[in-house]
Amino acid sequence: MDLDRQFSQKALEDFELIDEAIEGNEQAYAQLMGRYRKSVYHTILKMVRNVDDAEDLTIEAFAKAFKNLSKFKKDYTFSTWLFRIASNNAIDFIRKKKLETYSIDAEVTNKDGDTMSMNIQDSGLTPQEEAIKAQKIQIVREFVSLLPPKYQRLVKLRYFEEKSYDEIAAELEAPLGTIKAQLHRARELLYDLAKNSKNIL
Repeated sequence: MDLDRQFSQKALEDFELIDEAIEGNEQAYAQLMGRYRKSVYHTILKMVRNVDDAEDLTIEAFAKAFKNLSKFKKDYTFSTWLFRIASNNAIDFIRKKKLETYSIDAEVTNKDGDTMSMNIQDSGLTPQEEAIKAQKIQIVREFVSLLPPKYQRLVKLRYFEEKSYDEIAAELEAPLGTIKAQLHRARELLYDLAKNSKNIL
């Protein structure tokens, strides 16, 4: 197949980023997301007509796409494939449209039984463990930067500045229940992004 004749320069660049991402380059994931995040968000927003839901569904769409990146076939553009995933995800959301209650204190567990904890505090570490911890924090920060701004702020206050839920609620002038619910949602979205990385959080 002559890819140069069939696809635009942007599509060819996407293919290169996909190859790099599959090989474990996290920056490639971020670049792919940066290219299409706004357009995916606006497409979803037209469907669900709610800013918060559209932000969450945008992250979920990229997470699903990244999870299946190794299955992507270069028979069509990445953008076509991505928008199909995003649209289908939004349609599923509209159909379900029901809320679930979570405990912010519990680890996030997906349907396969895998869990992720945001607890990166520890004491009495060896130099090697300190290095691993530092790398782990940096990886988490990179994924946090991909979240919608409101979630970025919550995660930074809770996990990097180590503030209590009460302190965060007071600082943001928001109900404690809302803070806990949004933090848990942030952890879920982080998990969706991070579980496709070769790094273990």
